[in-house]
Amino acid sequence: MAKLYFNYSAMNAGKTTVLLQSAHNYRERGMTPMLFTPKLDDRFGTGVIKSRIGLESVATIFTDEDDLYETTLAQLGIKNIHCVLVDEAQFLSRDQVYQLGEVVDRLNIPVLCFGLRTDFQGELFEGSTHLLAWADELTELKTICHTGSKATMVVRVDEKGYALKEGAQVVIGGNEKYVSVSRAEFKKVFYGGRKIKFIEPVEQPASDDDTPRVEADNESLL
Repeated sequence: MAKLYFNYSAMNAGKTTVLLQSAHNYRERGMTPMLFTPKLDDRFGTGVIKSRIGLESVATIFTDEDDLYETTLAQLGIKNIHCVLVDEAQFLSRDQVYQLGEVVDRLNIPVLCFGLRTDFQGELFEGSTHLLAWADELTELKTICHTGSKATMVVRVDEKGYALKEGAQVVIGGNEKYVSVSRAEFKKVFYGGRKIKFIEPVEQPASDDDTPRVEADNESLL
């Protein structure tokens, strides 16, 4: 029986890497995954899912107005879909989480969602709220705070490393804007005004082929 899964964490826990590995595993077995990514996340180009370690794949973009059940159903008229994978699932609307539940319950297709649990103010995102409530299985992916404790929250910081307390809930960015921290450190940084250290970029070892590779298996699903 298919299930709705929510894999959540703070930033830099490898959510996108796990998603792309899952997609690869399906393709390797001759199956077709359908990948979704929000249009508003265009850091690597529209309709591209990319992990911090360089894995990439094209994906179907969605906006707040899109019905993900109908989109999946339409693709079933073209080719069989064996799994649905959703990146940045915190940006889903309540209705879209319900629609993904319909993909599971009516089409018997497993849906794996990956995303943040809370925003920079420590509040739940809309998509995460309803995934936590409605998903069949919840999995926390672990990452580490600079203190050495498990990081469970995210702070948005200015260029000097101080927490921003106001602003839009959704501001797209990476390590230059956000840092994952433990709850205890979140309180010190967000409420106590402590400066935080940015994550330093890690140099990747040279390889014979430094050209990024985008898997095109999903092109027919766009």
